[in-house]
Amino acid sequence: MTRKIHIHQVDAFTLERFTGNPAGVVLHADGLTDTQMLAIARELNNADTAFLFAADGTDHDVRVRFFTPRTEAGFVGHATVAAHHVLSALPNAPKRLRQKSKAGIVEIEVRGEGDERKIAVRQNPPPLGRELNDRERLAVLDALALATDDLDSRCPLRIAGASSTRLLIGVRSVESLNHLKPDSARLTTLSAQIGAAGYFVFALTPGNEHHLCEARMFCPALGIAEDPVSGNAHGLLGVYLVQNGLLAHDRHRASFRGVQGRWLHRAGQVEVELEMAGGTVSGVWIIGQAVSVFQTEMTI
Repeated sequence: MTRKIHIHQVDAFTLERFTGNPAGVVLHADGLTDTQMLAIARELNNADTAFLFAADGTDHDVRVRFFTPRTEAGFVGHATVAAHHVLSALPNAPKRLRQKSKAGIVEIEVRGEGDERKIAVRQNPPPLGRELNDRERLAVLDALALATDDLDSRCPLRIAGASSTRLLIGVRSVESLNHLKPDSARLTTLSAQIGAAGYFVFALTPGNEHHLCEARMFCPALGIAEDPVSGNAHGLLGVYLVQNGLLAHDRHRASFRGVQGRWLHRAGQVEVELEMAGGTVSGVWIIGQAVSVFQTEMTI
């Protein structure tokens, strides 16, 4: 028996088509097999595709599974923004709902109306892991063509995250981002050795009224040579900046904007809001806009 599935292509963390981070969104995916979802993700050939299912419990409103062209992922920030950009355009769409994925349940909030609406995703604060030792640090720098003098001395190289780990690397200037020459093969080997699936290299720009940082991210171990715009990594960065005293807050709230993707000609922007209790981060909101590129039907 054949069936038709509805597919959307969405650029997340941007309002301009062909920029930001592209994701596929498949509605009403109930009944699709893992093999079919992987094949569809491979055919769409985005870094990630979100498949939406009816809830299977009372603790959430929608269930989502994420597939890369290679495998299933537990949670993907930009594909979540893309999925709820599509859902929020449907008639009588709720403004708040709970999304379940293999990584757990997150809260979704649709802020604003029309084409410029924002999708806000609330997660529990991610853990910060260990700092790299000197040998590991030098190996990573060499694989990125960075020198020790390029590093921001306020920012120790530190692994962050739980199921989707990233190494956070602060550099002194955006100029250092221009000169990065990542060796994908070496970075893939180092990912297995140090326990970080990707490398988020950021430069703080406190004098810029439009954003606090600019970044690039490399995840060759996941099959992504360079990720255009990562919501998850910016959430990790927010917790890191608070812990290192690099983000102003009033003990109740902190916020910043980050930009990414310029080197891939896919510039986008992520907003981050941090809920705080007693000076400690208690919740992380990843916020982004999105734009639909096309929609189609596929018969399988």
